[in-house]
Amino acid sequence: MPFRRTLLAFCAFASLTGGALAETYPARPITIVIGSSPGSATDGLARALGNEVTRLTGQAVVIENRAGAMGGIAAQTVARAKPDGYTLFITTNTTQAANPHLLKKLPYDPIKDFTPVSMLTKGYQLLVVNQNVKANSVAELIALAKKEPGKLTYGSGSSSARVAAELFQQMSGTEMTHVPYKANPPAVVDLVAGQTDLMIVDLPASLPQVRSGKLRVLGFSGPKRSALVPNVPTIADTLPRYEAGYWNALYAPANTPQPVVQRLSELVHRALATPSVRQVVEQSGQEIALSSAEELGRFQLAELDRWGRIIRTAGIEKE
Repeated sequence: MPFRRTLLAFCAFASLTGGALAETYPARPITIVIGSSPGSATDGLARALGNEVTRLTGQAVVIENRAGAMGGIAAQTVARAKPDGYTLFITTNTTQAANPHLLKKLPYDPIKDFTPVSMLTKGYQLLVVNQNVKANSVAELIALAKKEPGKLTYGSGSSSARVAAELFQQMSGTEMTHVPYKANPPAVVDLVAGQTDLMIVDLPASLPQVRSGKLRVLGFSGPKRSALVPNVPTIADTLPRYEAGYWNALYAPANTPQPVVQRLSELVHRALATPSVRQVVEQSGQEIALSSAEELGRFQLAELDRWGRIIRTAGIEKE
């Protein structure tokens, strides 16, 4: 009986403590770490969410860009952070599903080092070339690549961009040369300057350059045309069943208290329901794709398997 009373008292205390923790969180500024540089889809999403969470809670949200190592620097930073809900990670399939299949040495574990909070968005990409490339359609680009195998170069600063281009080569029977970057925005800068020939990259990084006439868009990587570029055909119009995209999700360090995870999930779900954040999502060519923490965990496991199959089929070797 004494043990039973002690156990009941402990459970009651834990319940009250958890509830109190959720009620007081956040009590100070939050840092959201991202593995890309300003101008990327993830950066824009993080800043929009951060602004709304600040409005909802009165606490500042700081966005910390730690580009490099395919998002690995940011992932490692969060993995080593104190699990108190004040250092968070908005990231993509690059760090959580693809990197284990692309990198020989991974300085973090995408499953064990993080607590899933919520899925946020899903998005697609544009196939763009610089103005010196003599191709005005996907079919013409394929013909050009086949004419001189290995001559055309493509940049990538994320696994989404890398795998999208590798999948394109596999399905089109072409061979191009890969040029790696720390993040997509600087890769786009070099593409505009003519240092590389093409990319398949997210809309926030590429669409402004298309609209200014500095890049030419040939195709959209989604299964149907985008409302942002309705006159741009899908790559699948030329390569049937081609589809390449990415997703963004929110994670906390492993062992973050469940009441904090629940509070975070509530905050980001409320933020993504606001017109201002929805507008940022839609203008970046993404769509909202919310989930529970448990659903995100299951989704990530399935994505680890799916990206592994894609990467092996594409013949990409670990670096």
